[in-house]
Amino acid sequence: MPANKEIKSILIIGSGPIVIGQACEFDYSGSQAAKALKNEGYRIILVNSNPATIMTDPEMADATYIEPLTVTFLERIIEKEQPDAVLPTLGGQTALNLSMELSAKGVFKKNNVRLLGASAEAIEVAENRWKFKEAMEEVGIQTLNATYARSFEEGLDAAKNIGYPLMLRPSFILGGGGTSVVENNTELNIKLKDAFAASPTQEVLIEESVYGWKEFELEVMRDSDGNGVIVCGIENFDPMGVHTGDSITVAPIQTLSDKEYQAMRDEALLCLDTIGIATGGSNVQFAVNPENGERRIIEMNPRVSRSSALASKATGFPIAKFAALLAVGYSLTELKNDITGSTPASFEPVQDYVVVKIPRFDFPKFPSTDDVLGTSMQSVGEVMSIASTFTESLTKAIRSLEIGKTGIRNIDNRFINLDKHQLQKEIHTPRPRRIFAIFEAIRRNWAIEDIAEFSKIDLWFLREIEKSFGVNPESTPSMILKMFGWTDEDLDNKDSKKDLENNRVYKLVDTCSAEFVSQTPYLYSTNGTTNDDTASKQKKVVVIGSGPNRIGQGIEFDYCCVHGVSSLKENGFEAIMINSNPETVSTDYDTADKLYFEPLSWNEVRAVLVREKPDSVIIQLGGQTPLKLAKKISAAGFKIAGSSLEVIDSTEDRYLFQKLCVSQDIKQPLSKIANNENELINSVNEIGFPVLLRPSYVLGGRAMRVVKTKEELENYLDILSSADEDGNPFKSGPLLVDQFLTEAIEVDVDLISDGKEVFIAGILEHLEPAGVHSGDSTAVIPPYSISKSMIKEIQDKSTKLALGLNVKGLLNIQFAIKDNELIILEANPRASRTMPFVAKVTGNQIIKAGTLLMLGYTIEQIKSQTNYLKKSTKKIAIKKAIFPWSRFPAEDTMLGPEMKATGEVLGIGKDFGTALNKAYAAAGVEIGSKQKGVFVTLSDSEKPNFVEVIKKYAELDFSIYATEGTGRFLSKNNIDSILVGRADDESPTSLTIIDDKLISIVINTPTFANEYTDGWKIRRLSHKTGVAVVSSVREAEAFVEAFILQEKVLDDMEAIQNVS
Repeated sequence: MPANKEIKSILIIGSGPIVIGQACEFDYSGSQAAKALKNEGYRIILVNSNPATIMTDPEMADATYIEPLTVTFLERIIEKEQPDAVLPTLGGQTALNLSMELSAKGVFKKNNVRLLGASAEAIEVAENRWKFKEAMEEVGIQTLNATYARSFEEGLDAAKNIGYPLMLRPSFILGGGGTSVVENNTELNIKLKDAFAASPTQEVLIEESVYGWKEFELEVMRDSDGNGVIVCGIENFDPMGVHTGDSITVAPIQTLSDKEYQAMRDEALLCLDTIGIATGGSNVQFAVNPENGERRIIEMNPRVSRSSALASKATGFPIAKFAALLAVGYSLTELKNDITGSTPASFEPVQDYVVVKIPRFDFPKFPSTDDVLGTSMQSVGEVMSIASTFTESLTKAIRSLEIGKTGIRNIDNRFINLDKHQLQKEIHTPRPRRIFAIFEAIRRNWAIEDIAEFSKIDLWFLREIEKSFGVNPESTPSMILKMFGWTDEDLDNKDSKKDLENNRVYKLVDTCSAEFVSQTPYLYSTNGTTNDDTASKQKKVVVIGSGPNRIGQGIEFDYCCVHGVSSLKENGFEAIMINSNPETVSTDYDTADKLYFEPLSWNEVRAVLVREKPDSVIIQLGGQTPLKLAKKISAAGFKIAGSSLEVIDSTEDRYLFQKLCVSQDIKQPLSKIANNENELINSVNEIGFPVLLRPSYVLGGRAMRVVKTKEELENYLDILSSADEDGNPFKSGPLLVDQFLTEAIEVDVDLISDGKEVFIAGILEHLEPAGVHSGDSTAVIPPYSISKSMIKEIQDKSTKLALGLNVKGLLNIQFAIKDNELIILEANPRASRTMPFVAKVTGNQIIKAGTLLMLGYTIEQIKSQTNYLKKSTKKIAIKKAIFPWSRFPAEDTMLGPEMKATGEVLGIGKDFGTALNKAYAAAGVEIGSKQKGVFVTLSDSEKPNFVEVIKKYAELDFSIYATEGTGRFLSKNNIDSILVGRADDESPTSLTIIDDKLISIVINTPTFANEYTDGWKIRRLSHKTGVAVVSSVREAEAFVEAFILQEKVLDDMEAIQNVS
């Protein structure tokens, strides 16, 4: 059936900020769908709150709204744009839930908007755990023994009937939020409350636990003619009980017989038919009992899912694109596979290789949290590898993680000295490090059957790994060694190392096991004798990507890589991408001219460079990962595009940078360099407390601390002594010891330079005081409180520094303003995480322009030959960070110099107040939704600073609640307040006023806290209930402006195409 031309305009709802469980895979799917539908002639209206996404670039849609993803804002946009249809299945659980709310409220019916892909009824059946169970059982698909609970009491009764262990599954959730395995009554009382809190519909399925069963996922597509295909089968290496997002996964499925697979396939297709999924992609999950092969369906997601991105990259099959086109009426037989250019989409992909995905975790940033893995997802990113065997692919995936491991045979110092009982415990307990404990047990020749019993990991996987440890490198051909996961780091013989490298070939991901010619150069390395393609002799540039998402190096850097590749293609260069992240737009099959899906470790990168012989290599776009390769790239004779190695060293080497700043009359804080713990102690003693400790060559403030006392320094040293190789900051280079500036304003500057001229793209003012990492801060563009003379000084000194460094390309500079004096904190000659935000709100394509500057263009040439730098805006834009506190319930929400945010949202408005109001709303704090109350709890030293701002709240008729000490102080300053007790006192307390929605904002100056202190409890509860928490006068004053202008917010909405 051809596309439905009765539909003229389609609304696509995005997934919002990057959070655990819903990351950049939805930027990939949304971008792919928007492009496909726009190419079909539909008018695309796109709504998302995340500025660091390709899908919110102006050219991706006809009208793009970067606005809060709430029912209120979406209803106003629908009224304004009048779309004919909405596609709810491409923005993760966020878009699905919002669509259901809009449908229930009657917004779609009122505005004659139809749902594409899946009806509201079908979504309800799929997402409502009990209705799904009933629907499956009606058609003979077996489910687990379970009861549905709509209240806490019903849940307690259900648990008694089912017995322990049991599983809690809230309805309408993402990333396993609120799910858990319960072993006893004590756990039930705690976890059941969390489950109900996680479900927006207050419904929880209580079911028998199948912890230890095998887990499988099928990515399924269906069209309106009833055709269905299984795009990819995925098997979890880890058993049931570990969230699939936190599990190592393998494709295609390895341990099922063909008969078992076909039966599972039939049930997956029947599941979609039964639920009523009209068209598009869905993810269906099964559990299989390893003892007898019994199969149970666990759940299905009636939308493009996290695994859809993995399945797309694993097979080359563009799931999101096809899902969008199927939704407007096409059939699978009418759509051509872009990879082959000849086969229809109804041909199921076939893999003649093995794909392994390993999640990436950031537990060191959350030290109060145990890193035991469970049913609630906690990983922040993932890597994917492709090779001819499972063990070779597993080694490549381990290398891709960027955690200092070289592969299967890498000896892990954490386990080498453990006794048998300790190692057995490590294998039994699912943690990110468990795979390395298994390697150690196999190295010790433990019985594979025992390891399988301890871990519940299938014997087949363990036996394959065992083969790697059972071969003699002296008598085994190098090709076989590579198939078993060996790398040249595992070999001592130079000739063997050379043979291993000589056997490296590049194969195409072609969806059809080489049965048809592939039209897209999407490559992976493996062992063999022949390559599937050849390197061209065109003028070419290699872009090194950013690798797995992690806190500090996330989607922003992938955005920069994609813009860099686009700039190369638009200006006549062959663009070659190397990356290992399956979630991203940069690894889509049609982003670059050629894609190498490879680890970003030196051996793999060098092999690509030797093969392609590029004119230059771009390392400025992918964050810190490519910069770490700079010296090796240069030493190997390849040209680094733009800023030289000397420029990088001049910013990272404290002595060189200090010398440059002195020559440019740019003031720095007092600083020292420490190469070990003794030098660190001496440096701190010389500078005096407080100090800021910063490791070299890291992103996201990794291991960065503000140390105010001798006790805090001793605590930091204790952490260093117990840190593993990835967690010890001295491993990356010297530790930088800086004087910490109190009561200062931080400023970010993003600019580009050709070495002679500088273009300042944006100056961003932070709302939070200095000491909060820039990635966690609220940033405002243009600056709202800095004087014109200071802005002029910032511009002048930024220009002098860029020219003094001889920057060619991108530069980010961070300043602090203290007592009206400008002090430089650091400079980074690469893309920054704020550059996508700056580019989005100003309309100036600074990353595209910066890419050309790296290749020798001048700013004047770019201005005259492109439209990259020709925009301006009068709007105010505010970036607000998003944090994963709900996934790490033991952590305090206090911010500091080490970055904790997983994502960001954007508020744009004509006024500062409206922009901040939107930023708060997008971050989950809807100003005006609660009563006009402010809760004030201040440290003694800060109390005098807040008198005037609290008077402003009183003038606005806010009810002022205060703790006893703060209340007495306010009374002395003629400010009336309502006293509240401590958290454990009788009501009203600091917690009950938050729970009862009596306040809109908490003003809290935090001190060191743990989960037993009132401050910790106040901040945690505020985050959970959507109450703003501020800790500085500037933030409190800003909230007042956002509150005053709340009535204007819905009238201040404009498509991004009209903003700049």
